[in-house]
Amino acid sequence: MHPGYGFLSENEDFAQACEAAGIVFIGPPVEAIAAMGSKAAAKALMHVAAVPLVLGYHGDNQDAQLLHREADAIGYPVLLKASAGGGKGMRVVERSEDFAAALASCKREAANSFGNDRVLIEKYLTRPRHVEV
Repeated sequence: MHPGYGFLSENEDFAQACEAAGIVFIGPPVEAIAAMGSKAAAKALMHVAAVPLVLGYHGDNQDAQLLHREADAIGYPVLLKASAGGGKGMRVVERSEDFAAALASCKREAANSFGNDRVLIEKYLTRPRHVEV
């Protein structure tokens, strides 16, 4: 089964269900989907593999004051991202004074959308150019 390019192609439970039913899943192995299911975990894995990453924080400590200090250290603008999902729970923060409100909003949206309020912080690139592999 080829699940297409979207939700089912990135759904660990669906891939496991196919495997359990004896259906060949055309897509990433279940282990790869699990490893990449969290942006923070994926970044940690790529860091270990020495892949260059955008400057940021993707650690386990989610204390609001620590996150604010990390954003200040990275330098504004920063991008807050929900670790568990895609497209939702993202906020651009232009100034330190705006960080606390943006973090609270981002965490609320992440929790409502993905059942997980964990976030990561990246330097916001205003004119990004990238290649996906």
